[in-house]
Amino acid sequence: MPIIAYLSASITSAKDFDAATQVTVNGAPTQGAWYFQKSTIYAGYPIEAHYRPAEFWPAHADIAMNLDTKGKSGGTGLVYDNSLTLDMKTGPANVGKVDGKTLRMVVTSDGKQVFDFPVSLGKASTPTFNGTKVVMEKKAVEHMVGDGYDEQVPWSVRVTNSGEYVHSASWNGGNIGQRSTSHGCTNLTEANAKAYFNFAQIGDPITYTSTGGPTMPTWDGYGDWNVPWNTWQAGGAVPAN
Repeated sequence: MPIIAYLSASITSAKDFDAATQVTVNGAPTQGAWYFQKSTIYAGYPIEAHYRPAEFWPAHADIAMNLDTKGKSGGTGLVYDNSLTLDMKTGPANVGKVDGKTLRMVVTSDGKQVFDFPVSLGKASTPTFNGTKVVMEKKAVEHMVGDGYDEQVPWSVRVTNSGEYVHSASWNGGNIGQRSTSHGCTNLTEANAKAYFNFAQIGDPITYTSTGGPTMPTWDGYGDWNVPWNTWQAGGAVPAN
């Protein structure tokens, strides 16, 4: 997951914000960058700043951020009210890969394979997004409503804001591993969905390829890893100075 700071004004300069950022991984300075984008998450916070390194955070790591921005400039007429700190830890490197050609979901933990599941993805009219998604939340039962369906869906793991999940789909059992017929979600058998639900942690990445769909938008959850590093370093809505 990225580190996210929500800003109560639309800053016009990221120079001091960038300079005030110090991040360490296991006590050693790390190289990362902020990417700014418009936000609709919290009323009164029009900009969100996302920070990430070039690659995924390392596993089993202690990460600390010191954002010493108080009194510094956010552009003409703008000064930051406060400074922030954050300490967090990462768990094992649980990494999923879903292939739309083979219709398989392979999951590794710290480099060792733990699952190889058949899947059914989005049909041609409602294709699953390509790209890297991040586990956002989990619900043992999720109420899903859409065009032609209203279901209580067990073992649901959300990966986009717009409604993509990895979940149990007992009603689609004949298509799992054979063809893609869902509304965009990743359908698993009930036993496999329960196993993945119990295993997955918030922040685990899953990379999708060959789904027939476009790349997941940056704003649709944690789509940060779909932005090329050179583009990310440029700063997004507030260009790097």
